[in-house]
Amino acid sequence: MLRTIRSFLSIVVSLTCTAYLYSAMFVLTIFMLGCSSNAKTQPVIRDTSVAVSVSEPTPVAAAETDRIYHASAHWFDSALGRMGFNGGMIVAKNGNIVFEKYHGTAHLPGKDSINENTPMQIASTSKTFTAMAVLKLWQDGKLNIDDLFSKYFPQFNYPGVTIRTMLNHRSGLPNYLYFMDELGWDKTKFVHNQDVLDYLVNYKSRLNNINPPNKHFEYCNTNFALLALLIEKTSGQRFPDFMRDSIFTPLQMKSTFIFNPETYPNAAPSYDWRGRLEPYNYLDEVYGDKNVYTTPRDLLKWDRALTCGNIFTPATLEQAYTPYSNEKRGVKNYGLGWRMNIYPNGKKMIYHNGWWHGSNSAFIRLIQDSATIIIIGNKYNTNVYKAKMLAPVFGNYLSSDEDDEAENSRMPVTTTPIRRRHIIHHAVTKKHRRKR
Repeated sequence: MLRTIRSFLSIVVSLTCTAYLYSAMFVLTIFMLGCSSNAKTQPVIRDTSVAVSVSEPTPVAAAETDRIYHASAHWFDSALGRMGFNGGMIVAKNGNIVFEKYHGTAHLPGKDSINENTPMQIASTSKTFTAMAVLKLWQDGKLNIDDLFSKYFPQFNYPGVTIRTMLNHRSGLPNYLYFMDELGWDKTKFVHNQDVLDYLVNYKSRLNNINPPNKHFEYCNTNFALLALLIEKTSGQRFPDFMRDSIFTPLQMKSTFIFNPETYPNAAPSYDWRGRLEPYNYLDEVYGDKNVYTTPRDLLKWDRALTCGNIFTPATLEQAYTPYSNEKRGVKNYGLGWRMNIYPNGKKMIYHNGWWHGSNSAFIRLIQDSATIIIIGNKYNTNVYKAKMLAPVFGNYLSSDEDDEAENSRMPVTTTPIRRRHIIHHAVTKKHRRKR
């Protein structure tokens, strides 16, 4: 009898365990199917932590280092220092920082001294990043720079305007800095890139200064505001995210970002030459033509990346540095997102300047002599653009101190500030308004 009971209990336990086993297998199967379903619907998070290696700096002779340092220091003191410069400057040779100096505070008045980690607005120098991002998409087969812009935005009703003519400022489009105001934009609201496109499309009959494409060079911020939309369309990412994932993070440009007030409310503000706060206005959230905040050291990383060959091929760089506006004689020209001086002796200066509100910058690359001059400031200083005077230190360059920011010779008439509770340092206080 006892043996029969034991056999019965054994069978019960066996059946129970089997039931649990099948139940567990059923639950596991459902779980796995759920995971498989989620894998199909959840976005893939790309690993953007892998750094792109750039070429290491090569040695510079002690005597040459000393010569470059003293020439740079003298120019800094005489040209920038006496004008109350507020920012940073780097002069490099073969990738080595030979001269580096910072002066002032990020906020005026303030105690937050500007240093190598203080990001500042580089204004139109931002166009070098936008242009190279477009060229990277071209290099990767995502677009053709000779495509019509309307191929990607069918509503764009400007025949003959190609991506290339936008990159080299030969599109003939009017400048949004002026037409948004002229067409009655509500200046209590921010303009965004899509608004620029919508106004071009919907108000074409009311726009002035529309010229046939590829007839002549005319610097126009509209081109690069639209190119940022193109990057978003072809990459499937927001412009700030694409720039972060494809350029800033791989190059370890840790102090570089596309500005917006919600994410970076404490970014260094902009001041006029007297040190008065420049109001944050309705044009300040458009990107692509401006709004890269960075440091001299990070811009040097950008310079090294452009020469190492690990991101851009020689064919891509040749497109970028080819002069496209040859109607007028002279050394000045423009490539794809780059200004250039081409001298009769064969020397070539690749550079870009920037000016937005009180922030201005100069990014000069003497590729043949492996030299770089970088200046960024957030208190307007016209001598920043005279940095080209240092070029003869490195070779037989004909010095020129002309201000190339003619595109900003006429800023919008009104600069109505836009105030938000989360914008601390960009708001115009009563104290500042009284001083005006």
